[in-house]
Amino acid sequence: MTGTTVITRVPDTGGDPQIGSPDRYRSRRDLIVRVIAAAGICGLAGALTALGMPRGPVTATHIGVSITAGFLVGGVAGFVLRSRWAMVLAPVTFAVANEIARIAVAGPTVDRPDLSTTFGLLVLILGRGFAAVIQLLPIILAAGVGAGAARRIADETPPPAGWHRFALYTRRGLVAVVTASVVALGVLLSQPGYTEPIVDAHGDAVPGSVAELAEVTLGGQEQAVLIRGRNAGSPVLLYLAGGPGQSDLGYTRAYMTELEDDFVFAVWDQRGTGKSYPSLDPAETLTLERAVLDTIELSSYLADRFGQQKIYLMGSSWGTTLGVLAVQQRPDLFHAWIGTGQMASQLASDTIIYEQVLAYAARVGDRALAERMHGYGPPPYRDMYAYAFVIDYYDKIGPYPKTSYFQTQGPQGIDGTGAAEYSLLDKINKEKAIIDTAAVMYPQLQDVDFRRQVRSLEVPVYLIQGAHELSARSGPTREWFDGLNAPSKQWITFENSGHIPQFEEFPRFRDELQQIVQAQH
Repeated sequence: MTGTTVITRVPDTGGDPQIGSPDRYRSRRDLIVRVIAAAGICGLAGALTALGMPRGPVTATHIGVSITAGFLVGGVAGFVLRSRWAMVLAPVTFAVANEIARIAVAGPTVDRPDLSTTFGLLVLILGRGFAAVIQLLPIILAAGVGAGAARRIADETPPPAGWHRFALYTRRGLVAVVTASVVALGVLLSQPGYTEPIVDAHGDAVPGSVAELAEVTLGGQEQAVLIRGRNAGSPVLLYLAGGPGQSDLGYTRAYMTELEDDFVFAVWDQRGTGKSYPSLDPAETLTLERAVLDTIELSSYLADRFGQQKIYLMGSSWGTTLGVLAVQQRPDLFHAWIGTGQMASQLASDTIIYEQVLAYAARVGDRALAERMHGYGPPPYRDMYAYAFVIDYYDKIGPYPKTSYFQTQGPQGIDGTGAAEYSLLDKINKEKAIIDTAAVMYPQLQDVDFRRQVRSLEVPVYLIQGAHELSARSGPTREWFDGLNAPSKQWITFENSGHIPQFEEFPRFRDELQQIVQAQH
């Protein structure tokens, strides 16, 4: 028709490239590149983090680096991807790369989780859960911020209005609050522990006293030692905690403070425990031989520092294994050996306990318990979760009433975790160390049997044992003690105690120590 104009309407695509158009392919290719770039950044960061802190953040420096790097990595990933999906991609890629890069690291807190017990859940929370808060949460927060910044710069989103504006500012406020909380947590975790000075009745520091949290290099590794004494010229007493993996630094502050009036009292967080947990790696160098040498090095350091020819050495549980082997090698360093909860053979004791738990299961008709124990099989067990499970039955196979002193002493809590000497990060490390360091050291103890290997000691021996100690421990220990040759030896029974008489009946324990010192001078 002449003079007629035909108008063809083109569908509105909102500015998006047409399907099949070169722009569409370029857009898709650009997205793939951005995804790969963002994932690569986070994956590299996760791998490098695993190399620098294989067990997650365990020092104040680790905390600061983790939070700062998390914000940087997340922000860059979000900016590159230009999508809130970066809040998922970034932490997942980081975590996967981190797990792959540390796959050779040994220890339950970094191994495959075992959620069949409450203890396994606790291990997961202390290990990966804590690391997720410190490492992944900053990545998630910053990824969202970075993505929003990139879109604003590219003008990809119109200014919000109405409800959308309210939602935007609500999200920003929430991000700001959570970010501030993470930073505050990092600052709190970075605060060090401390020990109070020893003071007189007027609150003034006692002249000539010593009260310090020392860092001592033993075997090339920095390890923490609490040293307290009202008189730096008093005899030196070194205390070896149980475990392996247990820190008794807090226990001694809760129950044994008065020993600083009688001794220069040194409490050592052994390598991989408590305040010394960051020194666990490389775990393959933490051997029984190395632990004994560390004990000897520390004993020599204390003797030299305080002008003593010899010191007193005391151990509890696993600490008695460590201490006896140190005394056997270097009797010239020690006035006497003092064992509490003395062990003679971990394997022999564990085997008897295994049989006693089975007998308990039969007695009370607990078929599930019996099946689980049969599933574990006789010790040595395949992993530390079995040992942790069996520990819960110690009070079932050997019940006894705990002393009121042990139940109520000290504001630091019954296990001393509240002691000021532990920072907040130390408290977390303390719990992780119990399982990780035990997993490294305990398998090495299976061939240790003092009844065959330590037939004599060249120093006086004092074993302070609870009458309610598990027969699985006291039986092998009594066999060893009866056959032991020593200049003198005493088996001292505390009628109201079990495995830890030094805490359960401390007033009497202090009296016994004073008598031991008098006998040596």
